[in-house]
Amino acid sequence: MKTILTLLSLVSILSVSAQIEPDMIPAKHTDIKIQPIGHGSVILEWNGEVIYVDPFGAEKYEGQKDPTMILITDIHGDHLNVKTLEAINTSNAKFVVPQAVKDQLPEAYHKNLFTLANGEAIKVNDISISAIPMYNLPETDDSRHPKGRGNGYILNLGGKKVYLSGDTEDIEEMRALEGIDVAFVCMNLPYTMDIDQAASGVLAFKPAIVYSYHYRGQGGLSDVEQFKKIVNEGDASIEVRLKNWYPE
Repeated sequence: MKTILTLLSLVSILSVSAQIEPDMIPAKHTDIKIQPIGHGSVILEWNGEVIYVDPFGAEKYEGQKDPTMILITDIHGDHLNVKTLEAINTSNAKFVVPQAVKDQLPEAYHKNLFTLANGEAIKVNDISISAIPMYNLPETDDSRHPKGRGNGYILNLGGKKVYLSGDTEDIEEMRALEGIDVAFVCMNLPYTMDIDQAASGVLAFKPAIVYSYHYRGQGGLSDVEQFKKIVNEGDASIEVRLKNWYPE
């Protein structure tokens, strides 16, 4: 029995140690807590709101607060993951999703659900949310991410504008963004873009802080250190934050 308890304690310690260290961003009312979860998943916590973005991997949410809001960007399994949704407590969560995601979500999640199309905006729980296009270039009929299906998002949290790219390439809508305080930018081939495209886009819209996330592709992990170097050689004022989104 003592051996079993010791093993359980060890598993618990390893689970906690595998969690990625959170960051705090100053904002009105309260700081924004940024808790990377893994790959394209992150939790944003501000002023009593707990926002899950693309929850994926139920075991990674152990010890986290229950969500008050869930944002989903696209229909792929690393963004829309019903097994994860079934494993976490979503009873008090409002969902914000594109129509394509709603079409694939079980009816049980439709009660507190809001759909947004590219270019639309909504206020949920007093948080302003805008849907930004996310898609592959060039635009083709067999694109993994066709324009209009998925959403990137901009959230206003305590006067800070937080941009979540979703699965996109270096598109004109991203390059045209203004006043972004915190950005999460994907970079994984062949699904989204390479580090050079990602750096070019970041240098165009100049967020104050940028996180490289969603950077595992068919060839392994992207060279995020090189991404940081390219960005800072182009503009040293952009703070590039590298977190270990794949601690396992």
